[in-house]
Amino acid sequence: MGDIVKQILTRPIQMADQVTKIADEVQNFKQECQELKTKTEKLAGLLRQAARASNDLYERPTRRIIDDTEQVLDKALALVIKCRANSIVKRVFTIIPAAAFRKSVLQLENSIGDVSWLLRVSASADDRVDEYLGLPPIAANEPILCLIWEQVAILHTGSLEERSDAAASLVSLARDNDRYGKLIIEEGGVPPLLKLAKEREKEGQENAARAIGLLGRDPESVEHIVNAGVCTVFAKILKEGHMKVQAVVAWAVSELAEHHPKCQDHFLNNNIIRFLVSHLAFETVQEHSKYAIASKQSVSSIHSALVASSSTSEQNNRKEHHDDEQSQIAHPTGHQTSSQMNNVVHHTMASRGQVAGSSNSKPTQPTQAQNHANHPKGNHQNSKNHHQHSHHPHVSLSGTSIKGREFEDPATKAQMKEMAARALWKLCKGNLSICRSITESRALLCFAVLLEKGSDEVQTYSAMALMEITEVAEQNPDLRRSAFKPTSPAARAVVDQLLKVIEKADSDLLLPCIKSIGNLARTFRATETRIIGPLVKLLDEREPEVTMEAAIALNKFACPENFLNVNHSKAIITAAGAKHLIQLVYFGEQMVQLPSLTLLCYIALNVPDSEALAQEDVLIVLEWSSKQAHLMEDPTIESVLPEAKIRLELYQSRSSRGFH
Repeated sequence: MGDIVKQILTRPIQMADQVTKIADEVQNFKQECQELKTKTEKLAGLLRQAARASNDLYERPTRRIIDDTEQVLDKALALVIKCRANSIVKRVFTIIPAAAFRKSVLQLENSIGDVSWLLRVSASADDRVDEYLGLPPIAANEPILCLIWEQVAILHTGSLEERSDAAASLVSLARDNDRYGKLIIEEGGVPPLLKLAKEREKEGQENAARAIGLLGRDPESVEHIVNAGVCTVFAKILKEGHMKVQAVVAWAVSELAEHHPKCQDHFLNNNIIRFLVSHLAFETVQEHSKYAIASKQSVSSIHSALVASSSTSEQNNRKEHHDDEQSQIAHPTGHQTSSQMNNVVHHTMASRGQVAGSSNSKPTQPTQAQNHANHPKGNHQNSKNHHQHSHHPHVSLSGTSIKGREFEDPATKAQMKEMAARALWKLCKGNLSICRSITESRALLCFAVLLEKGSDEVQTYSAMALMEITEVAEQNPDLRRSAFKPTSPAARAVVDQLLKVIEKADSDLLLPCIKSIGNLARTFRATETRIIGPLVKLLDEREPEVTMEAAIALNKFACPENFLNVNHSKAIITAAGAKHLIQLVYFGEQMVQLPSLTLLCYIALNVPDSEALAQEDVLIVLEWSSKQAHLMEDPTIESVLPEAKIRLELYQSRSSRGFH
């Protein structure tokens, strides 16, 4: 950057020298020109000082100030050239107002102030004389810009404490105004913030991470932040930083992902997902070897510890290691949940080959020695097996991301879990790769546990994350079959908790849970009969939003794309759904009418010979609906309603005779 600054300073220095030289040669206005010369010489001295310190100058204000200074010198040079008129005629007819000299002197004084401020603001902490830098004259029109310059300059050259305070100031500015945030990015604030985030000073890291999260308010800003290397920095903090800082980083990740979903894969590629899942699972459910942290050094230490173990232990551990590789499950950590959920967790892990402790025993954080024993990476094996396993080490260690976090205060742990859940929610939205990564880990089970017994915020974020994951699964058959197959204990645990919320029906979690169940409509077997009833109950005198979502979810059970649509339609009729739907079609708001009428049409198509439909006069409802223009404008209704009417007329005319 020093060479660039030197190039910027070359021309104004040359112009200042010209002004000084010509001012000595003038024939008119000698006194005024001498005053210009004095100011210009002072300015030239400061410019040369700036050139000598070019490596330390903060480039953004340097460009702005030197551009303005160059314009001022250009006007001063033009003024003294006029005063150098040699002929008598030119002297007589050269008229220069006194105000022109006063204006030029004032502009030179302002430039002197600007360059002086630039030298002060770019100086290192040890070289600064004044505690308060003040604002340069250039700040008159935009004082915030110069305040940003000052804070960013401190981030470059200040002490660790000063840099932390500067980051906190930028947090305040970015929080107050979106425009200020864009200015901070434009003025080069992101790289020094990331540099501060790499430091081992907790408060500075926290302020830097919070500032970065606030700066990512739009896709362009997030793109700039990601390109500056935020993923690598955040991954390192989530792996081995202070938990309080990690919580802020997780929040910042959620903000960046929310405002620019295209950055999601960058976080996935930098292991952000695995670290977030690790934090989510801490003291929630058992560890997962897919997210264990292994290194050459740790593998070596495991080998050393196991060389001395007995051959029997080696054989047992080798069997456990083989099971772990098949299941990708490591060893338990965290608090006990309720006995019911604990059994689900136990059976989930056991079904994948996990050797879990008794549900009555108190789970503890695994020690490094325990991990060494449970994962015999270093056992004596034949060279073939050793070669095969050396490429995919599944070693669960008390690495730097885990070490000591059990001693954090409960409030920090709770905050970390909340922010990890929030970040995973934002990251998995619409992203198949991340959803697959989450469902292959222990995170799906974590969300089920937290949905039942987490804090209000964690419950909300868990419900929203499940909604996004199930929405992706609805569109992707492979993910749906692998993550939510009926035999999966984790999937059953998720469905159980979703149904509990729906049956209770008095929670802010109700809407995302309804959506999640609807998204999973094609995963349920014919023997799964407990889903429809709670959804049908929500059709009866509920808030319009709840009724609408319940109707939309039931549509996914009864639509032609669902292989069991006939079974589900019969279940809806059995639960007295037709009666509720008729009321909603007649008297509901339009947002409720459309999905309710669509569902009624699907039921009529699937079970046209139903006596219940005949008794409820569904055919009359469909006739009335076909004459309502606002309902027939919907493409789905326009396509299914005529056929539903035809089928209903055929079957109900026959069955109705049997009623008398």
